[in-house]
Order: sequence, then structure tokens, then C-alpha cells
Amino acid sequence: MILLSFDIEEFDMPLEYNGEIPLDEQLAVSRKGLQNILRILNQNQVKATFFSTVIFAQNNQDLVRQLLEEGHELASHTWFHSEFEEKHLAESKQELERLFDTKVVGLRMPRMMAVSEDAVSDAGYFYNSSINPTYLPGRYNNFNVSRQPFWQKRSLQFPASVSTIFRIPLFWLSFHNFPLSVYKLLSKLSINSTGFLNIYFHPWEFADISNPKYKLPSFTFKNTNEEMVNRFDDFIKWAKKNNYQFSTTREFLEDWTQKNKN
Repeated sequence: MILLSFDIEEFDMPLEYNGEIPLDEQLAVSRKGLQNILRILNQNQVKATFFSTVIFAQNNQDLVRQLLEEGHELASHTWFHSEFEEKHLAESKQELERLFDTKVVGLRMPRMMAVSEDAVSDAGYFYNSSINPTYLPGRYNNFNVSRQPFWQKRSLQFPASVSTIFRIPLFWLSFHNFPLSVYKLLSKLSINSTGFLNIYFHPWEFADISNPKYKLPSFTFKNTNEEMVNRFDDFIKWAKKNNYQFSTTREFLEDWTQKNKN
């Protein structure tokens, strides 16, 4: 089973590198990328999960309604991408539900930040997909965390997928920088090991982010824009050719919970 997910957010990454990008441009870049994502998913008839900040959702209500109408899942990426208070856990969930008349049960913290699991549970989330079970210098050390879903308080933790050897993250940077044949092999091995592939991307990867004023290091925008559109479409077609199924995160975890009841 393959779980595709997208963190739909303000494209604020240039600010991490002292680049320049106003909020309206952050939103415009991500909007263009989301349009490309929805087109690819629709053409290939696969479902995915979208973790949205409230700021992005408020400014792109037409696209969020479109993704819901096309059968995708909407989940929370909190209120802002670069600013967080614990109250945003409940407030973002409630606002997304109010805006789009849908049940929001999933959470992913911006930049996979650590968060109080008591607060996540109290906010009413069924699952939290905010952990990468690997070591990423300067970000987190989760090398000993389970690669399988596990309960933490009253919420289900759903780790992102990593390779079977050395726990190399199979996230967006790997997808851009590894040869696609290598990424496919690592994905296959991970699926064989855990039974699923939980991978995440961002809409701005499917747009042009090579502007020098963003001051991004080259590894962050390698194979983005049209190259990413083509690589991603190729990956989905490869997966379908190999008879892998696709699901929203909510549906997969509801089924997993039923199968793993005591």
C-alpha cells in the first residue's frame, strides 16, 4: 500500500536561507504546485492525503474543495507554517472542519516538529504523522523509533517511511536527489518490510522555485517544477504497473486499527 501525502502550506523555505519572498508569493507558488499535483492524481486515478495550514486553506478554498470532491483526505498542518502555539492544534482542526464541512482526523506538524501527544489527543486527532524514524542532523534523532504505526496516548503515530538499511528517509529530498531507479528500489524494499510506503511532498516542489532571490541550496530545488511533475507521474505509473494500491492515510489507518485490535 502506498500513502501519498502533501503538506500544503506557505512556501516559506526561502526565509530559512535569508531569501526574500512575501506571503502572497509564498501562496502563489504553492497554489501553482497544488494545481499540478491534483492534475497528476486525477489523471492516474489515485487518492492522497493533504495536510493543510489554515492560512493556505483560507486563501485557496477552491482548490481544497476540489481535492475533497475528488476523494482526497484533508488533514491539519496547524495554522501557520512558521509559527506554532499549542492552541493551534485544536483551532486549526476546528477551522478546517468549519470551512470545508469535513471531518479532520489527521495531523502533521510543520517540519515534523515534536509536539505534546497529550495535546494532540486532547485536540481530538485520530492520528499524528509527524515523525521521521531516522536521524537528521539539526532536526531530530528518531533512529530507534518504530517504523510501524504505534499508539501514543490516545492518538496513533504513523511514521514516515525510511529505507530498510541505514533508515534513509524516503521523503521529498530523496525523491529529488536520488536516481529514480534507486528511489523505486528503496520504496519496494520498504513496502516489503512494513507493508506500506508513507511518503510526503510539498506543492512548491511542483512549481518553479529556482529564483536566485530565494537563496535556496541547489539540493532543495533539484528536479523540481516540470522535472518533478514528470518524475512523480513516472513513479505513480511504476507503482500501478507493480500492482501497488493507493489509499488516503485515514482509510489505511482505520483498516490497520481494525486488523490490530487485541
